[in-house]
Amino acid sequence: MHSVTEMFLFMVNYEKELRIAADIRRKEKVEKAMEFAKRMKKVQEEVEVVSRKAQEEMKQQAKE
Repeated sequence: MHSVTEMFLFMVNYEKELRIAADIRRKEKVEKAMEFAKRMKKVQEEVEVVSRKAQEEMKQQAKE
């Protein structure tokens, strides 16, 4: 677990183990893939915010 994000890096990148079925043309699978992509984008945005905050805190500590 990363000390700054308090998340496992695998979870940040993949959220869970991704399984691809043989028929990816089915609408429900495409919708699930889109939902997964949206969740991943949200997680990555949250990690970016936390990382920037930690970076700023480290800069302040270095100045002191």
